[in-house]
Amino acid sequence: MLLDLDGVVRHFDPQHLDRVEERHRLEKGSLAGAAFAPELLDRVVTGKIGRNDWVTSVGRSVGSPRAAEEWLSTPGRIDWELMGIVDELRSEGLIVAVLTNGTDTIPAEMEAFGLEDRFDGIFNSAEIGFAKPDRRAFLHVCDRLNVDPERVFFTDDTASKLSGATEIGMIAELFLGLDRFRQHLSQFVR
Repeated sequence: MLLDLDGVVRHFDPQHLDRVEERHRLEKGSLAGAAFAPELLDRVVTGKIGRNDWVTSVGRSVGSPRAAEEWLSTPGRIDWELMGIVDELRSEGLIVAVLTNGTDTIPAEMEAFGLEDRFDGIFNSAEIGFAKPDRRAFLHVCDRLNVDPERVFFTDDTASKLSGATEIGMIAELFLGLDRFRQHLSQFVR
């Protein structure tokens, strides 16, 4: 099983961004607009620039380095109920890994949450150089774990990220919460 990190394993308070923009008197949506601008986002999630440079660029773009740092420094929260499922599946012998479009700080973030040993692999686009939905990111994971793509179930909270997985034969489902995840899982794990 292959899981996305943010939006599946880790979640962020959706109101945090609004509060930061309000506190710093920024136009609503300006921080996300700057942070997720395709060219800048691609550079950070493929490891061409580090997280610090990304945060600096976002702050410069919106005219408030402090707002960018405040928003992008929130650690989020782990879905411990989902982690219970992960632990159970691993105890039954299923390989469970993460594939995230992340920055160079993902290893430290996973360690801070105590998750570095809770998966069979944590694959970070900033380290492998390809970001989802690029099929090469998925192929990299399969190669490293020595698994056949047709035997992998992948879930992500962003529909557009599923295409590379399905192109190489993975079973891919949109993550819509734990109840739906359990339903999908029951069809995959027999």
